[in-house]
Amino acid sequence: MLFGRKKPEKIKKTKGEIAREYILKAIFITIGAFIVAVGLEMFLLPNKIIDGGVIGISMMVSYITKWNLGLLIFCINIPFILLALKNLGRKFVIQTFFATGMLAIATTILHGRQATEDLLLATVFGGIILGFGVGLILRNNASLDGTEMISINLSKKLKIISVGELLMFINLFIYMGAGFLYGWDRALYSIMTYYIASKVIDSVLEGLDKAKSVRIFSEYYKEIGNAIMKDLDVSVTYMKALGGYSRQEKIQTYCVVNKFEMPRLKELVHTIDPRAFLVTEDVHEVEGVRVKKHKH
Repeated sequence: MLFGRKKPEKIKKTKGEIAREYILKAIFITIGAFIVAVGLEMFLLPNKIIDGGVIGISMMVSYITKWNLGLLIFCINIPFILLALKNLGRKFVIQTFFATGMLAIATTILHGRQATEDLLLATVFGGIILGFGVGLILRNNASLDGTEMISINLSKKLKIISVGELLMFINLFIYMGAGFLYGWDRALYSIMTYYIASKVIDSVLEGLDKAKSVRIFSEYYKEIGNAIMKDLDVSVTYMKALGGYSRQEKIQTYCVVNKFEMPRLKELVHTIDPRAFLVTEDVHEVEGVRVKKHKH
């Protein structure tokens, strides 16, 4: 705690702002659910390719029973969602129920509309579409997969196995079941779909336009900092550092820019000091910092 400094007051949102936030979330969750339905009903399900988790289980049950896929996903998710109520909160649970409900409607509308019979195309594009839709839903604080929720709870209780390891263990049995039900070639295609979808989900959650954090070590830190602020319209922070060999105090310049501004930043720095030392790292999420130039 910093003495003599008051905590910043929380910004209270108006009822209109809260309502607008919920409406936007509902719209994006609905769009995400329909995108997921496209991937499932038009690419994966007709070609006997499955996803992992609750969706994968539901797809196999739907294949055996001929029941509605979306309804199965909704029903199988219910116990998992209720178990997550304590740890993940009422808001998340309500939005997850809404997401699974929208998916049930979307799969019913799109059922029987096959886009391709080519297994490779179905695997690749089904995985991409599925991952994009799931990522959009996750970005708006909802989920379609109860196995992730139960894995979080079990990991906390057991304390000897990670969430990722539990998910891998659950999915191993799901894909083994797919192998016996559809054939082992379809199980392998399903694993490929899961991998593609997981990568797309990561891209959606992290943002396609990743930022870069840059640390610049130079004697001309003031000139470099001023040039960055003037030419790139990006704020900088000066931090003290101690040289390992020289034991001399140095000043490092720190800033966050997007990937398109990196070439210009390097040019600026090396124009001022050709011997400047730069360290760059990927930044997946930035809040409260101006990264991009304002468009006038």
